[in-house]
Amino acid sequence: MARIIGVANQKGGVGKTTTAINLAASFGVLEYKTLLVDADPQANSTTGVGFDLQNVTQSLYDCMVNEATAKDVILKTDIPNLDLIPSHIDLVGAEIEMINYPNREAVLKQLLQPIKDDYDFIVIDCSPSLGLITVNALTASDSVIVPVQCEFFALEGLGKLLNTIKIVQSRLNTDLIIEGILMTMYDGRLRLCNQVVGEVRRHFEELVFSTIVHRNARLSEAPSVGKPVILYDAHSKGSANYLNLAKEILQKNNLTKISQEERTLEL
Repeated sequence: MARIIGVANQKGGVGKTTTAINLAASFGVLEYKTLLVDADPQANSTTGVGFDLQNVTQSLYDCMVNEATAKDVILKTDIPNLDLIPSHIDLVGAEIEMINYPNREAVLKQLLQPIKDDYDFIVIDCSPSLGLITVNALTASDSVIVPVQCEFFALEGLGKLLNTIKIVQSRLNTDLIIEGILMTMYDGRLRLCNQVVGEVRRHFEELVFSTIVHRNARLSEAPSVGKPVILYDAHSKGSANYLNLAKEILQKNNLTKISQEERTLEL
């Protein structure tokens, strides 16, 4: 049965979509059957794995509002072991259309239930908000990854997000845990980056992943050609960072037997 991981932060530009795409692709390359769910109306995860939005006929919106099943909309990607439930700009209106739904916070959970046995991991890319679609993603998830940009302002919204997660834990999904806080866009030359990492580690201790995602040109270029970084440049620092993150999650959940020598990719 799949482990469902949400990637969430209400602040934009912190690396949510980059993390969702590249983590899902890394699981796929490591031979774990993975489904990427694009729950962001901007649909950047959909284009980031190579799909033209004009050619997407059905999306997550059709599942949540028009009663399509998940199997109706799943697309096969060119990435090994990776499938996609695409998004569409129509998803913006889903929150209004779902307002009178009974149990509206659990629509996505019910949608994913029939396909959980088909995958090892389901990764949900959340929108940069704390609206109904994001609450649906948190309700459906077993755990949540919180990407945090290595900048001062990124820390300000972290408390609000963690409070929202606590509310979901208490009212909607008592099994939800924080998989980890992921430091992104790290530049070791900048004193501020090191201060932010130190501050987050001091406050949240074991909740912070050992893996840090560095600023990397290849990581920024990869979406423009519709590929995760591991297919665009497998030897880049960004590719190594996300493979390390995937391995760290596997080890944290006792899902693999990786020797000590294999734990970290050398660049």
